Amino acid sequence: MLHWIRSLKAKTASRAAITLTITMMLLVASTIFANQLSLTRSSDEATAKLVCDMIGRYHISQHEIDDTMSARLLDEYVKQLDPQKMSLLQEDIDGLAKYRTELDDLLLAGNVEFAYRAYDLYSSRLKERVVEAHRLIDIDHDFTIDEDLVVDSDTLPWSRTQEEASDRLRKRVKYELLSLILDGDTSLEDARERVHRRYRTIRTESRRMTSTEKLEKYLSSLTHCFDPHSSYMSPDTLDDFRIVMELSLEGIGAALRPDDGYTIVAQIVAGGAAEKDGRLKVGDKIIGVGQEDGDFVDIIEMKLKRVVRYIRGEKGTKVRLQVKTAATGETEVYELTRQTIELKSSEVKGEIIQSDERLGGQPMRIGVINVPSFYRDFRGEQRGLDDFKSTSRDVRRVLHDFRDDGGVDLIVVDLRMNGGGALSEAIEVSGLFIDEGPVVQVKEQDGDVRSHVDKDEGVEYTGPLVVVCNRLSASASEIFAGVIKDYRRGIIVGDRTTHGKGTVQNVMPVSRHMFRLIPRQERGALKLTINQFYRVNGDSTQNRGVESDVVLPSLFDHMDLGESFLENALAFDQIKPAEFTPLSMVRPQIVSNLRESSRRRVAENKDFQDLAKEIEKYLGRKNRKAVSLNRAVLVKERESDKKQDDKSDEEKLADDGLAGLDAPIFPDNFYNNEILQVSLDYIASLKGSTTARRETR
Repeated sequence: MLHWIRSLKAKTASRAAITLTITMMLLVASTIFANQLSLTRSSDEATAKLVCDMIGRYHISQHEIDDTMSARLLDEYVKQLDPQKMSLLQEDIDGLAKYRTELDDLLLAGNVEFAYRAYDLYSSRLKERVVEAHRLIDIDHDFTIDEDLVVDSDTLPWSRTQEEASDRLRKRVKYELLSLILDGDTSLEDARERVHRRYRTIRTESRRMTSTEKLEKYLSSLTHCFDPHSSYMSPDTLDDFRIVMELSLEGIGAALRPDDGYTIVAQIVAGGAAEKDGRLKVGDKIIGVGQEDGDFVDIIEMKLKRVVRYIRGEKGTKVRLQVKTAATGETEVYELTRQTIELKSSEVKGEIIQSDERLGGQPMRIGVINVPSFYRDFRGEQRGLDDFKSTSRDVRRVLHDFRDDGGVDLIVVDLRMNGGGALSEAIEVSGLFIDEGPVVQVKEQDGDVRSHVDKDEGVEYTGPLVVVCNRLSASASEIFAGVIKDYRRGIIVGDRTTHGKGTVQNVMPVSRHMFRLIPRQERGALKLTINQFYRVNGDSTQNRGVESDVVLPSLFDHMDLGESFLENALAFDQIKPAEFTPLSMVRPQIVSNLRESSRRRVAENKDFQDLAKEIEKYLGRKNRKAVSLNRAVLVKERESDKKQDDKSDEEKLADDGLAGLDAPIFPDNFYNNEILQVSLDYIASLKGSTTARRETR
């Protein structure tokens, strides 16, 4: 009996010890988590203070973070969270409204709790909607009744009740099912499974949203209140930005795309690790990623941005991929060694087109230079690298190639889809085509105006020049196009006008030396609008852009593209013209003749006539505020909208002269051929002058 009592006491003591141990472990874990959370919040507080201070010091508007900006921020952040007004209710919006004039004071004090509370509220509502969506996917929908889904969220009020939100979601789910069925002869059951996956992905990505990503969304919402081009970049986003500017990254060399929760290999980059290994193929599904050691991370339904970060890594390190092959459907494991990959598809390219071979008539050699962006490897330059990537260096290289290949009669510089880049590159590229003089005028925060001049002596090319732009040619592209137009150095062809972005952004690390008590750490960067630029004629490109001399029909010209359509865009204004000496390569009569000749050709061209019909159909679709959920009505609408040869919007835009990364430099299509015809007319108009000769220097 005594032995049994002792044994019981021992067991009790043991259990107590175990319980105490577990309790202590939980307390330690809780303390660690609390400390980590405290450190995160403390770090976010410091970051927010620094961002607010930098905005006040450096933004071109010099507008204070006040109650006006607080109200804008509330609206902007809510719009970022729930742009389609599908999750939040009117009562949620009313609850958040009490912060309408308080967010400025909170932010200036470093308090960003609103960002997390608002996101948690949205996430909670989203969870409710996703649960409801899964139920609605499986109910019987009547596709014969007449009802509509409102697609213009600006016209929608917030749902006032759960029932109203549920009905709005029902219509959304019904439309998604019907669209999938009509898009590809998909059965109702297959469509249901795809929509289920879609909503699972939405919910998974919401749960995986990190505090850093929430802070980035919130602080970027703040910067967007000042102008549409300022933003806060987290350390990860800053890495992505550097890749774009430097045209290089360290990884395996595969372009990826998301598809119903899966990560699909879209392209194998030439010269990369994946191409050299040879096993990974276009169409393969990557379902797991592992480092050299450790377990695989399941990436199904993971946001593509996060997947890419798992795959990228230091040159020489290994990454393991779980791949479901497109060929067999079997799962394989590939181990690849990461390497530095140059993004050749995004750099300047050039080719010489023989006009007689493409268009017939008199033989002319047209040099085409495609400039996708104005990139510059600033870090490579700072390190003193002799071969750092630069747009101006690559354009110069192409010009030398043209010269070495026998010269050209005219050069086309294609800036379509070029969203800009480094101001210094726009200046240096402009200097390749003009001898001397100012290139752009820049107004500082204090109102002072400074001219940036061409510092490169001489001209790389003196012959006829055509610059092609569209509504997505912005910023640095507009500086270059403005120089060519104002100096009468060449003609501008394309959409009615360029994008209209007349501001300069500077990327600044989020830090300040006076904050001595803050440990040095990577806080990302602030891309902030610090200057406005003006053409040498004194005009800002802001909102209005650079107008084309010869306008060609384009879908883009009828879309809501351009600075004037963006919220909080700065206004157009003018300053005093700079002193410069125009050339005589463009005269009013030349432009008038080119326009008239092009107008006649376009009017008689069947492809342009078809494009005009497509534009008319697009305008009809653009003005729709709702879509029918009646299958027969929707089928009829789609048949009415159906494009010639069943081409997709993307393919039609490609026919509009907008080549993809894998396409030829200057594809043989009706739009590009009209650019060549305008170029030939331009050569003819200059014939007999000293400028219209084959460049041989």
